[in-house]
Amino acid sequence: MALATALVLAGCGHNRKLLEINYVSAPQVALRDQVAAVYTKVGLVKNGDRVEVLDRQRRFVKVRTSSGMEGWMEQRYLVSQRTYVLVEKLAEEHRNDPVQAAGTTRNDTNIHLEPARDSEHLYQLATGDKLSIVSRATTEKPPAPALESNSKTKTGEPKPVMEDWWLVRDGQGRTGWILVRMVDIDVPLEIAQYAEGERIQAFFILDSVQDGDKKVPEYLMLLSETKDGMPFDFNQIRVFTWNRRRHRYETAYRERNLEGVLPVTLGQEPFEKEGTLPTFTVRVRDSQGNVVQRKYKLNTPIVRRVLAPGEKPEKPARHHR
Repeated sequence: MALATALVLAGCGHNRKLLEINYVSAPQVALRDQVAAVYTKVGLVKNGDRVEVLDRQRRFVKVRTSSGMEGWMEQRYLVSQRTYVLVEKLAEEHRNDPVQAAGTTRNDTNIHLEPARDSEHLYQLATGDKLSIVSRATTEKPPAPALESNSKTKTGEPKPVMEDWWLVRDGQGRTGWILVRMVDIDVPLEIAQYAEGERIQAFFILDSVQDGDKKVPEYLMLLSETKDGMPFDFNQIRVFTWNRRRHRYETAYRERNLEGVLPVTLGQEPFEKEGTLPTFTVRVRDSQGNVVQRKYKLNTPIVRRVLAPGEKPEKPARHHR
């Protein structure tokens, strides 16, 4: 009886030791047997692992993994359960967002909960990871103290520096914000060479044509100016079709001075004698600043506007440089 009572009490004490649930935010962290200069590694935890926090000592916490392994690790490699829930919510909200481009990470980098350097993060991407890009945001970069005196306006206020962010999904469905400069857009070289110094924001395969024994894709490409902080996601669209006689890409359509807003959507629709054709719909701000949709159809090599019943062509707002 005494032994049974002792075991029950020990079990109650074990439960009371649980302080909270955290998640590992680093690629890999070693667990140590004690908080000391000399210690033994007792195990490893990895990015996204759920751990129970059992104790705290200075900047270290004692954790227990799902397998029951216990050890000490630095607090800075953990995020709260609240952050985990918000990260999962972000992924769910954007799970079905249309992909605007494929990309590859240039370096190891965190994906953030919000488009800001100081926002929470849970997951870290490795160099070369493949991503789906779904949206863009631009936010103010925190000023570097040493540069504040050199970046002031005439009124004496620090001049804000803007930077662009992509909302991305990786192959595991993990979703978050990453700096645009940390991602290379995976545009095929055959059309990337026609960017003419502009920044490629998105690209899509509209159709494909048969040329001999191979099928060649035809593309829609969205471009913007080569600097962060622009008030639009793109300001130019181009369509590249394949010339089967000359065996090369040619620009079938170009439109400039747009104030485009992602996302762009693709489709296919019947057009009487023309048959079923690929379509794409872009969103732009009109002269009053309202976001309106503009639909186009591709009947290779011709691209034309598709007006809804009663719709009249309207020029989008021009960006004044």
